[in-house]
Amino acid sequence: MLNRTQLPRSLFLATILTAQAAALAPAQTYKLCQQKTPDPLAGCPNGTLYVHPSDARASFRSIQGAIASLPNDTSAHVILIAPGVYTEQLNVTRPGPLTLLGATDRNASYASEDGAVPNDVQVYWNSANYNATFPDNVYTGVLTVGPSLEATLTGSGPTGYPVPPDTPFGCADFRAYNIDFRNEFAPYSSGPAHAVGVSRANAGFYSCGFYSWQDTVYIGKLGNAYFHDVVVAGETDFLYGFGTLFIDGSTLLLRSCGGGITAWKGTNTTFANKYGVYLTSSRVLAANSTIAPSIAGRCSLGRPWNDLHRSLFRDTYLDASILPAGYTEWDGKPNGGIGPNTTMAVYRVYGPGYDAEAEAASNVTKVFDEDQASPYLTPLDVFQGPNGTQPDVAWIDRGVLEGVWGRRGGQVLKGARR
Repeated sequence: MLNRTQLPRSLFLATILTAQAAALAPAQTYKLCQQKTPDPLAGCPNGTLYVHPSDARASFRSIQGAIASLPNDTSAHVILIAPGVYTEQLNVTRPGPLTLLGATDRNASYASEDGAVPNDVQVYWNSANYNATFPDNVYTGVLTVGPSLEATLTGSGPTGYPVPPDTPFGCADFRAYNIDFRNEFAPYSSGPAHAVGVSRANAGFYSCGFYSWQDTVYIGKLGNAYFHDVVVAGETDFLYGFGTLFIDGSTLLLRSCGGGITAWKGTNTTFANKYGVYLTSSRVLAANSTIAPSIAGRCSLGRPWNDLHRSLFRDTYLDASILPAGYTEWDGKPNGGIGPNTTMAVYRVYGPGYDAEAEAASNVTKVFDEDQASPYLTPLDVFQGPNGTQPDVAWIDRGVLEGVWGRRGGQVLKGARR
Protein backbone atom coordinates (compact mmCIF):
# COMPACT_ATOMS: atom_id res chain seq x y z
CA MET A 1 0.00 0.00 0.00
CA LEU A 2 1.31 3.39 -0.98
CA ASN A 3 1.27 5.57 2.12
CA ARG A 4 3.44 8.01 3.93
CA THR A 5 4.76 5.40 6.38
CA GLN A 6 6.54 3.71 3.47
CA LEU A 7 7.67 6.81 1.60
CA PRO A 8 9.14 10.12 2.76
CA ARG A 9 6.41 12.73 2.84
CA SER A 10 7.96 14.71 -0.03
CA LEU A 11 8.17 11.63 -2.24
CA PHE A 12 4.67 10.54 -1.26
CA LEU A 13 3.20 13.90 -2.30
CA ALA A 14 5.32 14.03 -5.45
CA THR A 15 3.98 10.63 -6.48
CA ILE A 16 0.41 11.82 -6.09
CA LEU A 17 1.03 15.08 -7.97
CA THR A 18 2.70 13.15 -10.80
CA ALA A 19 -0.31 10.85 -10.95
CA GLN A 20 -2.64 13.84 -11.27
CA ALA A 21 -0.73 15.16 -14.26
CA ALA A 22 -0.40 11.76 -15.94
CA ALA A 23 -4.09 11.00 -15.43
CA LEU A 24 -4.89 13.45 -18.24
CA ALA A 25 -3.04 11.35 -20.85
CA PRO A 26 -5.00 8.74 -22.83
CA ALA A 27 -3.79 5.16 -23.19
CA GLN A 28 -1.41 4.55 -26.10
CA THR A 29 -1.13 0.75 -25.96
CA TYR A 30 -3.15 -0.01 -29.11
CA LYS A 31 -2.80 3.32 -30.89
CA LEU A 32 -1.34 1.83 -34.09
CA CYS A 33 -4.11 -0.74 -34.32
CA GLN A 34 -6.86 1.79 -33.62
CA GLN A 35 -5.75 4.31 -36.27
CA LYS A 36 -8.02 4.52 -39.29
CA THR A 37 -5.85 3.24 -42.17
CA PRO A 38 -6.51 1.71 -45.62
CA ASP A 39 -5.68 -1.67 -44.12
CA PRO A 40 -7.86 -1.64 -40.99
CA LEU A 41 -5.80 -4.33 -39.25
CA ALA A 42 -2.42 -2.70 -39.83
CA GLY A 43 -0.58 -2.47 -36.53
CA CYS A 44 -2.93 -4.88 -34.76
CA PRO A 45 -1.94 -8.00 -32.83
CA ASN A 46 -1.99 -11.22 -34.82
CA GLY A 47 -5.43 -12.78 -34.90
CA THR A 48 -7.34 -9.55 -34.27
CA LEU A 49 -10.98 -9.85 -35.35
CA TYR A 50 -12.47 -6.99 -37.35
CA VAL A 51 -16.06 -5.76 -37.02
CA HIS A 52 -17.62 -3.47 -39.63
CA PRO A 53 -21.30 -3.04 -40.56
CA SER A 54 -20.65 -3.45 -44.30
CA ASP A 55 -16.94 -3.87 -45.18
CA ALA A 56 -16.41 -7.20 -46.96
CA ARG A 57 -13.02 -7.53 -45.27
CA ALA A 58 -14.66 -7.72 -41.85
CA SER A 59 -15.29 -11.10 -40.28
CA PHE A 60 -18.33 -9.83 -38.35
CA ARG A 61 -21.10 -7.30 -38.78
CA SER A 62 -21.89 -7.08 -35.07
CA ILE A 63 -19.72 -6.75 -31.99
CA GLN A 64 -21.60 -9.44 -30.10
CA GLY A 65 -21.21 -11.78 -33.06
CA ALA A 66 -17.44 -11.42 -32.76
CA ILE A 67 -17.55 -11.92 -28.97
CA ALA A 68 -19.74 -15.01 -29.29
CA SER A 69 -17.33 -16.57 -31.78
CA LEU A 70 -14.52 -16.76 -29.21
CA PRO A 71 -13.71 -19.96 -27.33
CA ASN A 72 -14.78 -20.17 -23.72
CA ASP A 73 -11.24 -20.60 -22.42
CA THR A 74 -8.34 -18.57 -21.06
CA SER A 75 -6.84 -17.54 -24.42
CA ALA A 76 -6.46 -13.82 -25.12
CA HIS A 77 -8.28 -12.10 -27.99
CA VAL A 78 -8.58 -8.63 -29.52
CA ILE A 79 -11.53 -7.22 -31.49
CA LEU A 80 -11.20 -4.05 -33.58
CA ILE A 81 -14.47 -2.20 -34.19
CA ALA A 82 -14.88 0.11 -37.18
CA PRO A 83 -16.47 3.56 -36.72
CA GLY A 84 -20.24 3.48 -36.61
CA VAL A 85 -23.36 3.22 -34.48
CA TYR A 86 -24.09 -0.29 -33.24
CA THR A 87 -27.44 -1.08 -31.66
CA GLU A 88 -26.93 -4.24 -29.65
CA GLN A 89 -26.40 -5.66 -26.18
CA LEU A 90 -22.93 -6.95 -25.41
CA ASN A 91 -22.31 -9.84 -23.01
CA VAL A 92 -18.86 -11.14 -22.08
CA THR A 93 -18.86 -14.40 -20.12
CA ARG A 94 -15.56 -16.00 -21.20
CA PRO A 95 -12.76 -16.22 -18.58
CA GLY A 96 -9.88 -15.33 -20.91
CA PRO A 97 -8.59 -11.81 -21.64
CA LEU A 98 -10.62 -9.83 -24.17
CA THR A 99 -9.91 -6.36 -25.56
CA LEU A 100 -12.43 -4.28 -27.55
CA LEU A 101 -10.82 -1.49 -29.57
CA GLY A 102 -12.77 1.39 -31.05
CA ALA A 103 -11.14 2.68 -34.23
CA THR A 104 -10.06 6.29 -33.74
CA ASP A 105 -7.60 8.97 -34.75
CA ARG A 106 -8.11 10.83 -31.49
CA ASN A 107 -4.89 11.93 -29.82
CA ALA A 108 -6.28 14.15 -27.07
CA SER A 109 -7.86 13.15 -23.78
CA TYR A 110 -11.49 12.08 -24.16
CA ALA A 111 -12.54 13.22 -20.69
CA SER A 112 -11.12 16.73 -21.16
CA GLU A 113 -13.71 17.35 -23.88
CA ASP A 114 -16.58 16.51 -21.51
CA GLY A 115 -18.25 14.22 -24.03
CA ALA A 116 -18.71 17.03 -26.55
CA VAL A 117 -16.69 15.09 -29.13
CA PRO A 118 -17.99 11.52 -29.02
CA ASN A 119 -15.98 8.45 -29.84
CA ASP A 120 -16.22 7.13 -33.39
CA VAL A 121 -17.66 3.86 -32.09
CA GLN A 122 -21.06 4.18 -30.41
CA VAL A 123 -22.95 1.24 -28.90
CA TYR A 124 -26.61 1.88 -28.05
CA TRP A 125 -29.16 -0.18 -26.18
CA ASN A 126 -32.04 1.90 -24.85
CA SER A 127 -33.77 0.06 -22.02
CA ALA A 128 -34.85 0.78 -18.44
CA ASN A 129 -36.35 -1.31 -15.67
CA TYR A 130 -39.33 1.01 -15.46
CA ASN A 131 -41.97 -0.27 -13.03
CA ALA A 132 -40.14 -3.62 -12.85
CA THR A 133 -40.46 -4.29 -16.58
CA PHE A 134 -37.69 -6.87 -16.21
CA PRO A 135 -36.97 -9.36 -13.41
CA ASP A 136 -33.62 -7.60 -12.77
CA ASN A 137 -31.75 -4.42 -13.69
CA VAL A 138 -29.04 -6.38 -15.53
CA TYR A 139 -31.40 -6.95 -18.46
CA THR A 140 -31.15 -3.25 -19.33
CA GLY A 141 -27.38 -3.15 -19.81
CA VAL A 142 -25.53 -2.09 -22.95
CA LEU A 143 -22.44 -4.07 -21.85
CA THR A 144 -22.37 -6.73 -19.15
CA VAL A 145 -19.19 -8.54 -18.11
CA GLY A 146 -19.59 -11.56 -15.83
CA PRO A 147 -19.37 -15.38 -15.91
CA SER A 148 -23.13 -15.98 -16.08
CA LEU A 149 -26.48 -14.26 -15.92
CA GLU A 150 -26.94 -15.30 -12.29
CA ALA A 151 -23.55 -13.86 -11.33
CA THR A 152 -24.49 -10.46 -12.74
CA LEU A 153 -27.95 -10.09 -11.18
CA THR A 154 -28.26 -7.00 -9.00
CA GLY A 155 -31.14 -8.21 -6.85
CA SER A 156 -32.75 -5.89 -4.35
CA GLY A 157 -32.50 -4.80 -0.75
CA PRO A 158 -29.33 -4.04 1.22
CA THR A 159 -27.53 -7.27 0.26
CA GLY A 160 -28.71 -7.74 -3.34
CA TYR A 161 -28.98 -11.03 -5.19
CA PRO A 162 -27.45 -13.99 -3.29
CA VAL A 163 -24.95 -15.15 -5.90
CA PRO A 164 -23.92 -18.73 -5.02
CA PRO A 165 -20.44 -18.67 -3.45
CA ASP A 166 -19.16 -21.42 -5.77
CA THR A 167 -19.86 -19.31 -8.87
CA PRO A 168 -16.64 -19.18 -10.92
CA PHE A 169 -14.83 -15.93 -11.64
CA GLY A 170 -15.45 -14.52 -15.09
CA CYS A 171 -13.20 -12.52 -17.40
CA ALA A 172 -9.81 -12.07 -15.74
CA ASP A 173 -8.85 -9.15 -17.99
CA PHE A 174 -11.50 -7.34 -20.01
CA ARG A 175 -10.59 -4.02 -21.64
CA ALA A 176 -12.32 -1.46 -23.83
CA TYR A 177 -10.75 1.55 -25.53
CA ASN A 178 -12.47 4.52 -27.20
CA ILE A 179 -16.02 3.21 -27.21
CA ASP A 180 -19.15 5.01 -26.02
CA PHE A 181 -21.83 2.88 -24.32
CA ARG A 182 -25.19 4.66 -24.38
CA ASN A 183 -28.49 3.79 -22.74
CA GLU A 184 -30.74 6.72 -23.66
CA PHE A 185 -34.10 5.16 -22.82
CA ALA A 186 -35.53 8.51 -21.76
CA PRO A 187 -34.11 12.02 -21.15
CA TYR A 188 -34.68 11.64 -17.39
CA SER A 189 -34.47 8.95 -14.70
CA SER A 190 -37.06 6.35 -15.62
CA GLY A 191 -35.79 3.37 -13.68
CA PRO A 192 -32.45 1.58 -13.64
CA ALA A 193 -30.76 1.76 -17.05
CA HIS A 194 -27.26 0.29 -17.13
CA ALA A 195 -24.66 1.45 -19.60
CA VAL A 196 -22.22 -1.08 -18.15
CA GLY A 197 -22.19 -3.80 -15.52
CA VAL A 198 -19.18 -5.75 -14.23
CA SER A 199 -19.57 -8.67 -11.80
CA ARG A 200 -17.10 -11.36 -10.75
CA ALA A 201 -14.68 -10.03 -13.36
CA ASN A 202 -11.88 -7.51 -13.88
CA ALA A 203 -12.52 -4.74 -16.39
CA GLY A 204 -10.55 -1.69 -17.51
CA PHE A 205 -12.00 1.11 -19.62
CA TYR A 206 -9.85 3.71 -21.36
CA SER A 207 -11.17 6.86 -23.08
CA CYS A 208 -14.70 5.43 -23.07
CA GLY A 209 -18.06 7.07 -22.42
CA PHE A 210 -20.97 5.78 -20.32
CA TYR A 211 -24.25 7.61 -20.81
CA SER A 212 -27.55 6.99 -19.06
CA TRP A 213 -29.70 8.69 -16.43
CA GLN A 214 -30.16 6.21 -13.58
CA ASP A 215 -27.73 3.51 -12.40
CA THR A 216 -25.39 4.15 -15.34
CA VAL A 217 -22.51 2.08 -13.96
CA TYR A 218 -23.03 -1.09 -11.92
CA ILE A 219 -20.08 -2.91 -10.35
CA GLY A 220 -21.43 -6.11 -8.86
CA LYS A 221 -20.12 -8.55 -6.30
CA LEU A 222 -16.41 -9.38 -6.74
CA GLY A 223 -16.31 -6.95 -9.64
CA ASN A 224 -13.20 -4.82 -10.18
CA ALA A 225 -13.36 -1.91 -12.62
CA TYR A 226 -10.76 0.72 -13.50
CA PHE A 227 -11.82 3.82 -15.47
CA HIS A 228 -9.16 6.05 -17.03
CA ASP A 229 -9.93 9.16 -19.11
CA VAL A 230 -13.65 8.37 -19.29
CA VAL A 231 -16.89 10.32 -19.18
CA VAL A 232 -19.80 9.07 -17.08
CA ALA A 233 -23.15 10.84 -17.39
CA GLY A 234 -26.20 10.37 -15.20
CA GLU A 235 -28.74 11.81 -12.80
CA THR A 236 -29.60 9.26 -10.11
CA ASP A 237 -27.21 6.91 -8.26
CA PHE A 238 -25.21 6.57 -11.43
CA LEU A 239 -22.22 4.91 -9.79
CA TYR A 240 -23.56 1.97 -7.78
CA GLY A 241 -22.81 -1.57 -6.77
CA PHE A 242 -20.97 -3.92 -4.41
CA GLY A 243 -17.51 -4.28 -5.90
CA THR A 244 -14.59 -1.90 -6.42
CA LEU A 245 -14.48 0.99 -8.89
CA PHE A 246 -11.48 3.29 -9.27
CA ILE A 247 -11.80 6.32 -11.56
CA ASP A 248 -8.96 8.64 -12.49
CA GLY A 249 -8.48 11.52 -14.94
CA SER A 250 -12.17 11.48 -15.82
CA THR A 251 -15.31 13.62 -15.96
CA LEU A 252 -18.69 12.99 -14.33
CA LEU A 253 -21.51 14.85 -16.06
CA LEU A 254 -24.58 15.71 -14.00
CA ARG A 255 -27.62 15.57 -16.26
CA SER A 256 -29.78 16.53 -13.29
CA CYS A 257 -29.86 15.72 -9.56
CA GLY A 258 -31.52 12.66 -8.08
CA GLY A 259 -30.51 10.49 -5.13
CA GLY A 260 -26.74 10.85 -5.28
CA ILE A 261 -23.80 10.34 -7.60
CA THR A 262 -22.63 7.28 -5.66
CA ALA A 263 -24.80 4.62 -4.01
CA TRP A 264 -22.67 1.73 -2.78
CA LYS A 265 -23.59 -1.46 -0.98
CA GLY A 266 -20.75 -2.78 1.11
CA THR A 267 -20.38 -6.49 1.81
CA ASN A 268 -19.12 -8.34 4.87
CA THR A 269 -16.24 -10.71 4.09
CA THR A 270 -13.89 -12.95 6.02
CA PHE A 271 -11.02 -10.62 5.01
CA ALA A 272 -10.64 -6.87 5.28
CA ASN A 273 -12.03 -5.66 1.97
CA LYS A 274 -11.68 -2.39 0.08
CA TYR A 275 -15.00 -2.55 -1.77
CA GLY A 276 -16.14 0.92 -2.77
CA VAL A 277 -15.90 3.68 -5.37
CA TYR A 278 -12.87 5.96 -5.53
CA LEU A 279 -12.67 9.04 -7.74
CA THR A 280 -9.38 10.88 -8.16
CA SER A 281 -7.88 13.69 -10.26
CA SER A 282 -11.21 14.17 -12.00
CA ARG A 283 -14.02 16.71 -12.47
CA VAL A 284 -17.71 16.73 -11.54
CA LEU A 285 -19.67 19.12 -13.76
CA ALA A 286 -23.16 20.08 -14.87
CA ALA A 287 -23.75 18.34 -18.19
CA ASN A 288 -24.37 21.61 -20.01
CA SER A 289 -24.95 25.33 -19.48
CA THR A 290 -28.71 24.92 -19.85
CA ILE A 291 -29.09 22.57 -16.89
CA ALA A 292 -26.44 24.22 -14.69
CA PRO A 293 -28.58 27.02 -13.15
CA SER A 294 -31.40 24.66 -12.14
CA ILE A 295 -29.15 22.17 -10.33
CA ALA A 296 -26.79 24.63 -8.64
CA GLY A 297 -26.13 23.54 -5.04
CA ARG A 298 -28.48 20.53 -5.29
CA CYS A 299 -26.51 17.43 -6.31
CA SER A 300 -25.44 15.02 -3.59
CA LEU A 301 -22.08 13.26 -3.81
CA GLY A 302 -23.79 10.09 -2.72
CA ARG A 303 -26.00 8.22 -0.29
CA PRO A 304 -25.59 4.88 1.52
CA TRP A 305 -27.41 1.98 -0.08
CA ASN A 306 -26.40 0.09 3.02
CA ASP A 307 -24.35 1.06 6.05
CA LEU A 308 -21.14 -0.37 4.56
CA HIS A 309 -21.12 2.19 1.74
CA ARG A 310 -17.57 3.38 1.02
CA SER A 311 -16.69 6.18 -1.41
CA LEU A 312 -13.98 8.83 -1.66
CA PHE A 313 -13.65 11.89 -3.90
CA ARG A 314 -9.99 12.89 -3.94
CA ASP A 315 -8.12 15.76 -5.63
CA THR A 316 -11.21 16.37 -7.73
CA TYR A 317 -12.88 19.54 -8.98
CA LEU A 318 -16.50 20.00 -7.91
CA ASP A 319 -18.51 22.61 -9.81
CA ALA A 320 -21.34 24.66 -8.32
CA SER A 321 -23.86 21.85 -8.85
CA ILE A 322 -22.72 20.03 -5.71
CA LEU A 323 -24.71 20.27 -2.50
CA PRO A 324 -22.71 22.29 0.06
CA ALA A 325 -23.06 19.47 2.61
CA GLY A 326 -21.60 16.97 0.13
CA TYR A 327 -23.17 13.59 0.88
CA THR A 328 -26.68 12.91 2.15
CA GLU A 329 -28.54 10.30 4.13
CA TRP A 330 -30.87 7.84 2.42
CA ASP A 331 -34.37 9.06 3.20
CA GLY A 332 -36.62 6.51 4.84
CA LYS A 333 -33.88 4.23 6.11
CA PRO A 334 -33.17 3.88 9.85
CA ASN A 335 -30.55 6.45 10.79
CA GLY A 336 -30.46 7.47 7.14
CA GLY A 337 -28.69 4.24 6.24
CA ILE A 338 -25.58 5.37 8.09
CA GLY A 339 -23.69 3.16 10.54
CA PRO A 340 -20.30 3.13 12.26
CA ASN A 341 -18.61 1.68 9.15
CA THR A 342 -20.16 4.01 6.59
CA THR A 343 -17.49 5.98 4.72
CA MET A 344 -18.64 8.88 2.56
CA ALA A 345 -15.55 11.03 2.30
CA VAL A 346 -13.66 13.77 0.47
CA TYR A 347 -9.95 14.56 0.45
CA ARG A 348 -8.37 17.64 -1.10
CA VAL A 349 -11.34 18.33 -3.33
CA TYR A 350 -11.75 21.87 -4.61
CA GLY A 351 -13.93 24.18 -6.70
CA PRO A 352 -17.14 26.15 -6.10
CA GLY A 353 -18.96 22.97 -5.07
CA TYR A 354 -16.68 22.36 -2.10
CA ASP A 355 -17.76 23.87 1.21
CA ALA A 356 -15.50 22.48 3.92
CA GLU A 357 -17.48 24.08 6.75
CA ALA A 358 -20.85 22.81 5.52
CA GLU A 359 -19.48 19.32 4.93
CA ALA A 360 -17.92 19.10 8.37
CA ALA A 361 -21.14 20.35 9.94
CA SER A 362 -23.29 17.84 8.08
CA ASN A 363 -22.20 14.91 10.29
CA VAL A 364 -22.58 12.84 7.11
CA THR A 365 -19.63 13.83 4.92
CA LYS A 366 -16.20 12.89 6.26
CA VAL A 367 -13.41 15.34 5.41
CA PHE A 368 -10.36 13.08 5.38
CA ASP A 369 -6.82 14.01 6.28
CA GLU A 370 -3.77 12.35 4.71
CA ASP A 371 -3.69 9.45 7.16
CA GLN A 372 -7.37 8.67 6.65
CA ALA A 373 -7.11 8.84 2.86
CA SER A 374 -3.86 6.89 2.46
CA PRO A 375 -5.42 3.37 2.37
CA TYR A 376 -7.43 4.30 -0.74
CA LEU A 377 -5.20 6.51 -2.89
CA THR A 378 -4.17 4.23 -5.76
CA PRO A 379 -5.39 1.16 -7.66
CA LEU A 380 -2.69 -0.86 -5.92
CA ASP A 381 -4.25 0.07 -2.60
CA VAL A 382 -7.83 -0.97 -3.32
CA PHE A 383 -8.08 -3.75 -5.90
CA GLN A 384 -8.21 -7.27 -4.47
CA GLY A 385 -8.59 -10.78 -5.81
CA PRO A 386 -11.73 -12.79 -5.00
CA ASN A 387 -10.15 -14.03 -1.78
CA GLY A 388 -8.70 -10.70 -0.72
CA THR A 389 -5.22 -11.07 -2.27
CA GLN A 390 -3.64 -7.70 -2.89
CA PRO A 391 -2.54 -5.92 -4.96
CA ASP A 392 -4.55 -7.29 -7.90
CA VAL A 393 -3.75 -4.98 -10.82
CA ALA A 394 -2.14 -7.14 -13.54
CA TRP A 395 -5.32 -6.69 -15.61
CA ILE A 396 -4.91 -2.89 -15.79
CA ASP A 397 -3.28 -1.47 -18.93
CA ARG A 398 0.40 -1.55 -18.10
CA GLY A 399 1.24 1.72 -19.85
CA VAL A 400 -1.48 3.57 -17.95
CA LEU A 401 -0.62 2.04 -14.60
CA GLU A 402 3.07 2.81 -14.98
CA GLY A 403 2.42 6.25 -16.46
CA VAL A 404 -0.12 7.35 -13.87
CA TRP A 405 1.04 5.54 -10.76
CA GLY A 406 4.77 5.35 -11.31
CA ARG A 407 7.54 2.87 -10.79
CA ARG A 408 5.80 0.80 -8.13
CA GLY A 409 2.97 -0.02 -10.51
CA GLY A 410 5.47 -1.29 -13.08
CA GLN A 411 7.14 -3.53 -10.53
CA VAL A 412 3.85 -5.14 -9.60
CA LEU A 413 3.05 -5.76 -13.25
CA LYS A 414 6.18 -7.72 -14.18
CA GLY A 415 5.09 -10.55 -16.42
CA ALA A 416 1.62 -9.14 -17.08
CA ARG A 417 0.34 -8.50 -20.59
CA ARG A 418 0.51 -4.98 -21.91
